[in-house]
Amino acid sequence: MRFDPAAATKAYIDALGPEALEKATSYTVGSEWQSFWGVVVAAIVTMLFVRLRILDRLDTRLARRGWALRTFLLCAAFMLLSAIITLPWDLYSGWWRETAYGRTSQPLGDWLGQGAIGIALSTLFGALFFMGIYTLIRRAGKRWWIWSGGLAAFAISAMLLLSPIVVEPLFNDYKPVPAGAVRDALVVQAREAGIDPGRIYMFDGSRQSNNFTANVSGIGHSARIAISDVALKGASLDEVKAVTGHEIGHYVLGHVWIIVIVFSSLAVLLFFLADRLFPRIARAFSSDAVIGDPRGFPVLMFLLSLFAFFAQPVLNTLSRTDESAADAYSLKTVNLPDALASALVKTAEYRNPRPNAVEEFLFYSHPSVERRVRAAMEWKAAHPPANPPAPQ
Repeated sequence: MRFDPAAATKAYIDALGPEALEKATSYTVGSEWQSFWGVVVAAIVTMLFVRLRILDRLDTRLARRGWALRTFLLCAAFMLLSAIITLPWDLYSGWWRETAYGRTSQPLGDWLGQGAIGIALSTLFGALFFMGIYTLIRRAGKRWWIWSGGLAAFAISAMLLLSPIVVEPLFNDYKPVPAGAVRDALVVQAREAGIDPGRIYMFDGSRQSNNFTANVSGIGHSARIAISDVALKGASLDEVKAVTGHEIGHYVLGHVWIIVIVFSSLAVLLFFLADRLFPRIARAFSSDAVIGDPRGFPVLMFLLSLFAFFAQPVLNTLSRTDESAADAYSLKTVNLPDALASALVKTAEYRNPRPNAVEEFLFYSHPSVERRVRAAMEWKAAHPPANPPAPQ
C-alpha cells in the first residue's frame, strides 16, 4: 500500500486523544489571551506611576546626583517596582496557571526565588540598556533612534555571549550528557556537523517545566546545545537524535545571527515610532515628560510593550521560518521522520496542534505540530528507507 502522508499525520495527532487535544486547545487559547492582557497590565502600571508621580518624586530626591546615575536609578526603580506591582499577575500566569495545566511541578517557593533572581538581572541590565538609550537621545539629537539599532545589537550579542556562562547557570544545572548510547549518538551527530561534542549538554529543565524541550544558546565559544532532562527521560534514542538534529540545524544555519539582525532592525523601527508617538501617549496618561526625560520612562516602556505586541506576528513568522529550516536540517542529516514526528507530538500537550491559519500566523512562534508532522511524513514519502522491513 502506498504511504499516505496526510493519513499518517492525522494518525499521529489523533493518537493524543480528544481529552488531551481539548486540554491543549484550552491552554493555548488562554496563553494567547495572556499576551493581550499583558498589554493591559502594562497600561495599568504606567497609569499608577504617572498618577502617583513615583518617578517625579524620586527624581526630586536625586536632583544633586549626576545625570547618568540619576537616569540609571530612575530606570532601575521603575523596573523593580513594576515587577513588584505585577507580581500577582505573574504569579497567576507564570505559576498558578502552569501548575493547573500540569505544565510545571515547581514549588511556589522555588518559583519565587528564581523570579527574584530574574527581576534582579532584568533590573540591572535593563536599566543599563535604557541609560544608553537616554544617552543617545541626549547626544544624537532627532536621529537618535537610528543609533538605537547598534546599541540593541551590542546588548543582544553581549547577552547571547554571557547568558550560557553567567545567567543560565543561575537557574539550571548544566552537565555533559552521561556516558552511554545517547551520548555516543550525539557525539557522532555533533562531529558530523563540525561541532565540538563538548558543547552538547543536558540540564534539569524539569525544575521549571514538564515540557519536552531543547535549545541552542550562546555565540562563539559560549555556544551550546542543551537538552532538557524531560526530553532525555521521556524520549527514545531516535527521538533524542531527531530533536538534537533540529537543534544542530539552528546552530549550523546561524539562526542566532538572524535573531541579532532582526531584533536590532526592529529596535530602530520601534524607537522611531516611540519618538513620534511619545507626546500623544504621554498626554493620554497625563504625563508632562518628554521622550528624553527619564521621568517619562513608564510611558516609553508601555509604548515598547504595545509595539512588541503588534510586532508579534512578524517575529513569529520569522521564527517559524527558522524552525521549519531546522526541522528540514534534521530530516536531511538524521533522516528519522517518524522519530521527529513522535517527538513533536509530545509538544502538542502544551501547544494546540491544529490551530486555524489566522491563529498560527498571529501567535505561533513555531509551525503547528500538525504542519511539522506533515512535513516529516512528506519527507518520509519522498525518501523511503533503502531496506524496508520485511512484512511480519
